[in-house]
Amino acid sequence: MELMVNEIFVSFQGEGVHTGIPTVFVRLAGCNLRCRWCDTEYALDPSSGIRMSMHDILTEVERYHVGMVCLTGGEPLMQEGCVELVKCLISRNILVDIETNGSLDIGALIENGEHVLISMDAKTPSSGMQERIFGSNIAMLRPWDQLKFIVKDEPDIRYAAGIIREFGPVCNIIFTPEGNQDTEKIAGLILEMVLSNELPKCARLMLQMHKMIWGPDRRRS
Repeated sequence: MELMVNEIFVSFQGEGVHTGIPTVFVRLAGCNLRCRWCDTEYALDPSSGIRMSMHDILTEVERYHVGMVCLTGGEPLMQEGCVELVKCLISRNILVDIETNGSLDIGALIENGEHVLISMDAKTPSSGMQERIFGSNIAMLRPWDQLKFIVKDEPDIRYAAGIIREFGPVCNIIFTPEGNQDTEKIAGLILEMVLSNELPKCARLMLQMHKMIWGPDRRRS
């Protein structure tokens, strides 16, 4: 089985509950959404990658001797071989973070248990893609998974609060300012809504660490 791979590199995980952990990133090519503030436009087109066999991907991953892999994109679940790649990585005692935009069914990932952390973006109005959310996915997220909201302004935060009320996720809930911009304002709004019980007490505010270190350019090894 082959997949279209945009890039493979090693860095620190820059966002979410595994922030700061050395991680091999496998970026698969192609995405079914077009967010206004997308920071990986170079991976949107399926033709932006090269065709790699499962064996070649695993060989490249294992040469770094790192115990965590982040499958990202694009949208990894667009490719039929993505779930098989997850299983192959797990069989080699590698923990997997998989980043998905929430618009495709995640059911096939759930059976892999705690070896996989599902990192799901719930698209907010500033992305222009909020109508594409696959609500039943949120109900499948487990306590160790994470639901992330990239927020640009107050309407985004209030939209996220509505999604949380509607679907009642039991996973980690993370807010990240879009592009690490207006962080003080967004932090104040989120804290105010937590204290007024409009957001759950467990909600976290997290910046994108990799952008704080290296700026907007992606980090390659």
